[in-house]
Amino acid sequence: MSMFPTQNAAELDLKEVKYEKRDWVARVAINRPHNYNAYSTPCLQELAAAFQDASWDDSVAVVVFTSEGHQAFCTGGDVKEYQQEYTQKPRDYWKYMCCFRSYIESMVNCAKPVIARLNGMAVGGGNESQLACDLAAMGEHAFIAQVGTGVGSVACGGSTQWLPVTVGDRKARGILFLNQRYQAFTSLAMGLVNIVVPTVKGPDGNFITQFTNDRTSLADWNTDPWENPFETRATPADIKKALKGKDGYSIDLSRLDEVVADLCDQVVNKFFECTRYTKTQVNYWKEAAWHATVGHGRDWLSTHYTCLEPHEGMTAFVEKRKVDFIGMRKRMADPNGSSEFLWGPYSKQCPKCEAKGIPAFFEHCGKCGAKL
Repeated sequence: MSMFPTQNAAELDLKEVKYEKRDWVARVAINRPHNYNAYSTPCLQELAAAFQDASWDDSVAVVVFTSEGHQAFCTGGDVKEYQQEYTQKPRDYWKYMCCFRSYIESMVNCAKPVIARLNGMAVGGGNESQLACDLAAMGEHAFIAQVGTGVGSVACGGSTQWLPVTVGDRKARGILFLNQRYQAFTSLAMGLVNIVVPTVKGPDGNFITQFTNDRTSLADWNTDPWENPFETRATPADIKKALKGKDGYSIDLSRLDEVVADLCDQVVNKFFECTRYTKTQVNYWKEAAWHATVGHGRDWLSTHYTCLEPHEGMTAFVEKRKVDFIGMRKRMADPNGSSEFLWGPYSKQCPKCEAKGIPAFFEHCGKCGAKL
């Protein structure tokens, strides 16, 4: 009798994650398409549980990590949850980061190779999630981006640690500082993913992107960097129409599934313990960067959630307005201003009721109403 018996995937009773196991493959999918597959706090806990189960199940050889729909693989944390919960209770963000850390480490430490199936955009923590995986296959309609410095956060849940290792220092800084979008074939060229497949179909029902030499996908092992492998290629306008389902254009993930199935088959037909230890060895730099930084990253983020930057960035996101970056900089540059507190530092005292710690920008006492 095994101390680690195989259990049915349904026994985990997951609500925000779809989890199934068959034919040596475990499939973990975020099931929050209504929210562009942004993970909530309970979702993180469910994802960690699924990866832990797959890691210990001897009937699983490889794990595919993906999500529902075709718009988004994952867009990171639920910003509405951040704004409603963690800007109000920053101490709880430390606990949230414990859940996030367990989730990320459940992929990095999984005994089986984890393949990211990028069925849509991977943004913020979504890119960190796919970086935690071992291999990545991407649909041509998807893109990769970081957003931390634009929403009041820092991408120290994997991206600050692993992007320099993955794409090089200078490119990593561009991704993290500038928050640009990196389309699929650019992501392949940079080394962010291993393989890209056509996913955009035109009104005639055929894939618009066609490759030379009878290729059905473009990978870092089936093309040379100096050749042009494209016969035809979907344009940004084509992709936009396909994502919206307009004018007969559509997104078809069938080739993505074929490529992922082939990758899984290749992993299945390798020695298990050799593969597991190879992953352990390759993880050296990944784990060194992670464990040296994630602890103080967790603490810094939870402390920073008491400040104005995440309040402004995430409130602007929820209110669907532009962030007032220049206004924030003016407050910081003003000798009497404050970019840390919404209504200024807690420096005033009421002359009438003697209440202390009143924000500096208040003109009246919040306790007795007296003019300050």
